[in-house]
Amino acid sequence: MKSLQIEVFICRSDNFGVLLHCPETGETASIDAPELDPIVKAAEKRGWTITHVFTTHHHGDHVEANLALKEKYGCEIIGPRNEAAAIPGIDRTVGDGDEFTFGKRPVRVIETPGHTAGHICYYLPEDMILFAADTLFALGCGRLFERSALDMWHSLQKLAELPDETIVYFGHEYTLSNARFAVTIDPENARLRSRAELIEMQRKRGDFTIPTTIGFEKETNPFLRAGEPDIRRTLGMEGATNDEVFAEIRKRKDTF
Repeated sequence: MKSLQIEVFICRSDNFGVLLHCPETGETASIDAPELDPIVKAAEKRGWTITHVFTTHHHGDHVEANLALKEKYGCEIIGPRNEAAAIPGIDRTVGDGDEFTFGKRPVRVIETPGHTAGHICYYLPEDMILFAADTLFALGCGRLFERSALDMWHSLQKLAELPDETIVYFGHEYTLSNARFAVTIDPENARLRSRAELIEMQRKRGDFTIPTTIGFEKETNPFLRAGEPDIRRTLGMEGATNDEVFAEIRKRKDTF
């Protein structure tokens, strides 16, 4: 079976546009639909026709181009069952544990409430690819708009259980800010300090910081490391629960 092809580009100011293409079937999925013109230009550059939109959540910067893409391509819009009423043009609803086929491969739905109440991620187990949108970023996680810190902590733990080799595509180029914050929370982490220096250089060159991996995030992302003794000491929260530590980290990032 031929490998899937992925095209990454910037939409709006800092949204990542991502196209997923199967060279065998010709299917092409846009992961969310943040802005029409960059998506169409990326597809035309590769000679791809968009057949699907995989919607992760209802925020406008992720669904803005849904209807325009459907009008142009007649594509099928798949999205979270628990946010269906807020997803423009939705054709198929999916929820936690559901599977469907794309490019002769299974796509597994992982519900990750926190950033929004019904946020979902799309996981391709045969390729070990995760589209995490605004749940998990490189060195970060999404703000808590509609669900609690405990909900988001549980959602992140679901993703952390995936194989370390899983390649993660996320929704925004927030990595430089995330890295500068992360070293204030986990200053003794040599792997994190090294990664933060690399990210500084990448962004100075204008390079993207996408993708990452689950294993790399578990080693360096403070939002996945609430149980680490060094982080707890830094925060003065040695006796707190993991979700309490996570909530404090998220609160500090909100005002960083």
